[in-house]
Amino acid sequence: MNPTLLALDTGTEVLHLGACRGDRSWQRALPGGARASADLLPALMSLLDEAGLALRDLDAIAFGRGPGAFTGVRAACAVTQGLAFGAGRPVLSLDSLMAVAEDARTQGAGDELWVAVDARMGEAYAARYRHGPEGWRTIDAPSLHDPVTLAQHAAAETPAPQVAGSSLSAHAAAWTACGGPRWPDAGPRAGALLALARAAWARGEAVDAARALPLYVRDKVAQTTAERAAAALERRA
Repeated sequence: MNPTLLALDTGTEVLHLGACRGDRSWQRALPGGARASADLLPALMSLLDEAGLALRDLDAIAFGRGPGAFTGVRAACAVTQGLAFGAGRPVLSLDSLMAVAEDARTQGAGDELWVAVDARMGEAYAARYRHGPEGWRTIDAPSLHDPVTLAQHAAAETPAPQVAGSSLSAHAAAWTACGGPRWPDAGPRAGALLALARAAWARGEAVDAARALPLYVRDKVAQTTAERAAAALERRA
């Protein structure tokens, strides 16, 4: 029997929200950015109302744990924990990059691909995944990369790998030499989050809200003024 779930990811410039009950699902994609933290909770309550669900009707609450924007990932975890504690429901922690891979697969990508998303500061979060009968499996765990080095590594593979994620657009020049299929529009959309959440629920991966933690792969979350100026000069050059 399909579970009743709420899922969210706020680690990008878009708030991806989804709910499902049985075979039905409700999905929203809303602007993120500066107002994301303020808009997230009202948007979730509105989505549940549209679906005719209360928090007590849920089997679990799923969230994209990252990697992603520091503030967004923290907000997703904190809101999920608060709702789960209040409703007495468990939590499903989802790999945000794996959600990008799932979204790319719905767009036609194959069963093995790199995911590379813009991490700002001239860097990319990246991981490699393979899909099989048991679902997605992590081949290379999420980590922080220089886009040029990552793209060169990918370009050296035979055959050229499939790549999905926002780094393809944000660091377009770096990816010029990598000739494999690309899915730059893939993101942690609600449909992908719900698919991963259903699979995680079926595997028994729900945990107490206190054990839900963000995934950080970067220690430094901001550049100094001098570093920003140097990066701007490098871009102009």
